[in-house]
Amino acid sequence: MPTSSELFAEAQRYIPGGVDSPVRAYKSVGMTPRFVAKAEGAHITDVEGKTYLDFVQSWGPMILGHGHPEVLEAVRAQLELGTTYGAPTELETEAAQLVCAAFPSVEMVRFVSSGTEAVMSALRLARGYTGREKFIKFDGNYHGHSDALLVAAGSGLLTLGIPSTLGVTEGAARDTIVVPYNDLEAVEAAFTDNPDQIAALIVEPVAGNMGCVPPEPGFLEGLRALCDEHGALLIFDEVITGFRVAYGGAQEHYGVTADLTTLGKIIGGGFPVGAFGGKREIMEHLAPVGPVYQAGTLSGNPVAMAAGVATMKVLGRSGTYEELEEKGELLASGLQQAADIAGIPAFGTQVGALTCLFFTRGPVVDWKTAALADTERYAKYFCKMLDRGFWLAPSQFECCFASLAMTRAEIADAITAAEEVMSEIAVESFAAPGGS
Repeated sequence: MPTSSELFAEAQRYIPGGVDSPVRAYKSVGMTPRFVAKAEGAHITDVEGKTYLDFVQSWGPMILGHGHPEVLEAVRAQLELGTTYGAPTELETEAAQLVCAAFPSVEMVRFVSSGTEAVMSALRLARGYTGREKFIKFDGNYHGHSDALLVAAGSGLLTLGIPSTLGVTEGAARDTIVVPYNDLEAVEAAFTDNPDQIAALIVEPVAGNMGCVPPEPGFLEGLRALCDEHGALLIFDEVITGFRVAYGGAQEHYGVTADLTTLGKIIGGGFPVGAFGGKREIMEHLAPVGPVYQAGTLSGNPVAMAAGVATMKVLGRSGTYEELEEKGELLASGLQQAADIAGIPAFGTQVGALTCLFFTRGPVVDWKTAALADTERYAKYFCKMLDRGFWLAPSQFECCFASLAMTRAEIADAITAAEEVMSEIAVESFAAPGGS
């Protein structure tokens, strides 16, 4: 079989940058990307035959691990019946029932094919419902790659050092108001400066696209109060946090309710999926019952719905989130300790099974403080961990995911490896000219 380097060279002849999503190119860590041959349970295997403990999980959806038997069984059964119909199925209703039961704020839900599509549709609905045009988003929060949302977005642009992106017109960005994450005063000022003009405020309740950055105490509650005061809808982008930090997402974890919620990743069980939902009064503004148009040929795809239903049912079992929380705490505390012992400045974060270790001297609370992280040091850390068999995100500004498939012993092995790696990096730093 060809090597990863050979496959990457061939891919670059036909695919821009050789990848279909920029972070996969390993550009920020100075490596050739590893091409994957297969994955099973908590592990992923490259084309050279090397197996790694997977902390990326396809960027979040493989919370049960790869190839979970109940998900595979559901998918195989559906494949025998067909892969897509472009017509309603009972599976869509079953998946919708599970989402609505998990999120009390979601009385109705519509499925789409990606998180980007979910957010784009939710914003259109918010504008149609309120009759207003502007919306507020946060620096470093990523809500997909639709034009209006690529202003001061998160991980992909941060990783590649792109402050915004060409191709987004002034008109598309005109109604986007960007404020710092975890800054209620800035949000209040934005509402004051734009009276009766803001349709919605959209936020990652736990920022997951500039690394894992939790909300400060009172931040989400403050957003809820400000939206109520100014007649705007509060949209929680729970594409990452939904069914991840709790069965009912960040809304359950923090006890704050959104008007609209966007979901993805986990609810497709590894297949392309997205969803947006909220109060019945709002959702019934969607066609065919309302005037806001939204459609999609592959929306509610039966294979994705089968995988998602199976995944949500497993996650709904007793003790699931206690286990995920324990594993997340074990990983986060272990990595922080490894950095501390080596004398390497680092700031660790954790919410449920989401973790991140920032190579920075101070706390990380927003995009400005996240961007201070030492990306060169992260690149060294990434490469050394990869060599030892641990598959991490090839970017300082992404999350690390613990899964149900991982054992505590495997996480302990990762921490031991991190201790060795941190020690090596510390020695190299002192040995370098001007090192200290």
